[in-house]
Amino acid sequence: MSRLQLALNVDDLGASIEFYSRLFDTAPAKVRDGYANFVVEQPPLKLVLMENAGRGGTLNHLGVEVASTDTVDAEQRRLAAAGLASRDERDTTCCYARQDKFWVEGSP
Repeated sequence: MSRLQLALNVDDLGASIEFYSRLFDTAPAKVRDGYANFVVEQPPLKLVLMENAGRGGTLNHLGVEVASTDTVDAEQRRLAAAGLASRDERDTTCCYARQDKFWVEGSP
């Protein structure tokens, strides 16, 4: 399954957890110091909250989660063929999880 990942900076993690819990009618899937995420079934979304005082309400990063590393590899090849540069990150820790991913660079 693929789903959009939206990572937001928030000023107050506790207040944001309370707000998004009510908004999506679900509890966070993971909470760590300065971090929480929600796995929302409909629409398929992973909402990540990162506590960054003074930056609340701004975008931290936007991603697309996919089911396998093979899919990551295929998408990276497809985007390279389309002329989009990427920065590879394999077996890395991000958002308190081990991941294989890449970042598309040079967006306008």
